[in-house]
Amino acid sequence: MPASPTTAIVREPGENLARGLTTAGLGPPDPRLALAQHRAYCDVLRESGLEVVVLPADPRHPDGCFVEDTAVILGEVAVITRPGDPSRRGEEEAVAAVLSRIRRLIHIPPPGRLDGGDVLQWGDRVYIGRSTRTNREGATQLAEIVSARGYAASEVPVDAGLHLKTGVTELGDGRLIATAAMAARFPSADVVTVPEDEAHAANCLRVGDRLLIPGGCPGVHRTLLELGYEVVVVEMSEFQKMDGGLTCLSLVC
Repeated sequence: MPASPTTAIVREPGENLARGLTTAGLGPPDPRLALAQHRAYCDVLRESGLEVVVLPADPRHPDGCFVEDTAVILGEVAVITRPGDPSRRGEEEAVAAVLSRIRRLIHIPPPGRLDGGDVLQWGDRVYIGRSTRTNREGATQLAEIVSARGYAASEVPVDAGLHLKTGVTELGDGRLIATAAMAARFPSADVVTVPEDEAHAANCLRVGDRLLIPGGCPGVHRTLLELGYEVVVVEMSEFQKMDGGLTCLSLVC
């Protein structure tokens, strides 16, 4: 990712959002509230200095708003993924069309399966989650791509949660935020560990000097303020019902 990202690619949630894939068990999302939350999220990205490219909802793909899974940005290259669930294949096409105007594209071919939510870039290292959505072939292909570009690659088993970044994201300043289970995978890191009842706060999004965190996490909010972060709370209730988090809804490049 460039040192100073300028653009965020997003896709609006559709009326059929509730038909998407989920393991959360939190009930169906309200499509109108989801759209309102998505627009508020986009407003925060704009206020943080990004140009926001908004793709329309695609009725063929109820999970299409989770654009993070369709690509991995590596400097001047964009790796177009092959989503792990067959129902999501095709989501990447519209995203690739946008990215092709600003990045050189590399594609993950079969039998590789890779979701972008399983990829954490932290400094000069790329961590690749081995989850139900990302298989060994997909992880190996991405490791070869990143290694050729000067990054070190490591695989991380994902034993709980949908994706690697469900349980761990970067806060900036060399620090991570993670669930207790995922923090144990990074024993030498400076990690803010979230309490179990605020586990969804493990998925935060750093944009410039601002740190976006989901609503409903007062303990984590307080901790991050004490650490000196400029915190912006973004309501994500309807996307959490679909296993989604803050990083899931955009590709920042």
